[in-house]
Amino acid sequence: MRDVQGGWFVRNCHVRGANFIFICVYLHIGRGLYYGSYLIKSVWFRGIAILILLMAIAFLGYVLPWGRMSY
Repeated sequence: MRDVQGGWFVRNCHVRGANFIFICVYLHIGRGLYYGSYLIKSVWFRGIAILILLMAIAFLGYVLPWGRMSY
């Protein structure tokens, strides 16, 4: 980040983008609750699958620094 010109900008975009994804997910869940989409079984299972995928991606992003800092 410090060795590359504009590295701070790329890092800032990455952090803001990750936050934006979770804001979009929460808005999507709220919309589904408002319109009652959760009553449809196939929509429910797809939503759970997407939630599990998003949680796995978030977990991998969290543990990634462990590998870099451990050496």
